[in-house]
Amino acid sequence: MDVIVKVRDPDENLEEKIKAYKVKKRIKTAVTILAFVFALISSYLLVKLQTYTSLRTLQSYKNKETESSDLKYLQYADGMLKYGRDGIAYINKKGVEQWNQSYQIKDPVINVSGKAMAVAERGGNDIYVMDEKGAKGEIHTNYPIEKIAVAENGIVSTILNNENSPMVVCYDATGNVLVEHRASLTGTGYPIGIALSPNGTRLQISYLCVADGVEATRVGYLNFDNTEEANKEYQVADDVYKNTIVPTSFFIDEKKSVLVGDQSFMIYKETDKPKLSKTVKLDKQIKSFFHDDEYLGFILKEESGEYELRLYDMEGNQKLSKTFTGEYGNVKIADGNVIMYDGTSCLIYSKLGVKQFEGTTEYEIKEVIPVFGINKYLVMNADGLAEVRLVK
Repeated sequence: MDVIVKVRDPDENLEEKIKAYKVKKRIKTAVTILAFVFALISSYLLVKLQTYTSLRTLQSYKNKETESSDLKYLQYADGMLKYGRDGIAYINKKGVEQWNQSYQIKDPVINVSGKAMAVAERGGNDIYVMDEKGAKGEIHTNYPIEKIAVAENGIVSTILNNENSPMVVCYDATGNVLVEHRASLTGTGYPIGIALSPNGTRLQISYLCVADGVEATRVGYLNFDNTEEANKEYQVADDVYKNTIVPTSFFIDEKKSVLVGDQSFMIYKETDKPKLSKTVKLDKQIKSFFHDDEYLGFILKEESGEYELRLYDMEGNQKLSKTFTGEYGNVKIADGNVIMYDGTSCLIYSKLGVKQFEGTTEYEIKEVIPVFGINKYLVMNADGLAEVRLVK
């Protein structure tokens, strides 16, 4: 019987070798990429998970002239606001002034919402409204100003001290009265807190009142939407919080707001009208409160004399708890970092709870802003602006 031997086509053999080579090359490339990504992530985590104690100045921008010691600074837009008794200015991240607004205010109080801001004299009668491009308008009130709140479109609400008949008045940016609401001391109570929704269609008011013989806070809402219920005040389920004062509030969006008391906070949501969604009791006294678009932050007093940093998301779920020592008069959250500073001391935590920095500077800190780059910040001081990096 004849034996048939199959001879492989040389071209077919070559094709298989080429395929095998390509597979090996792909595997080698994938392994190289994975190794590079792993090394990159490891290096990043190594940098971000450390605690730094010193600052290295990368660049500095000196003030052209000596500035008043009463100036205050506030992170805003792509830079910061610089304000005091004689005026307010917007400066960029190189310390260059973009615009300024002069005024004479003994005790300025400022409120910012998005790119809109309002500054007023506590106890005075003038309000200045601005955005990142400059002045939008001025408002003159008939009664002394106690508190202000501004919406992203420049609408301003204020609590005015009218002796036994305090008022809450809303203005547009040029001073036209939009809404005027008189409080009743024997009815709703005395207004102690206000907040405007981003587009100015909803106003939240906190009233100090007496309920069952004890001090309490009553919560009310005004709705200015173009609906059949426009300008109707919502006495939210007649909510009264006994034995607590709730002076601080803000809107997360048009239909969601947060109110902060001395040992608790409340989240309100709106479908047909605002309703209490969640109450979170805090087992310690609140020293300070701060927030951004994602987190609610609290500094709580411990019986031991230490402090607790606690973060919640906007649904009221606790995300972080860290204990620390030291007094910090300024606390904020920016770009996922909790930044605390007072005098020459500074403490920074990431939102994951990593202590990124604890140390002192050679100058008094006026403001701290995160900037693009690993562990890079802008630090404002009396002499000017410094771009720094956290180092060991």
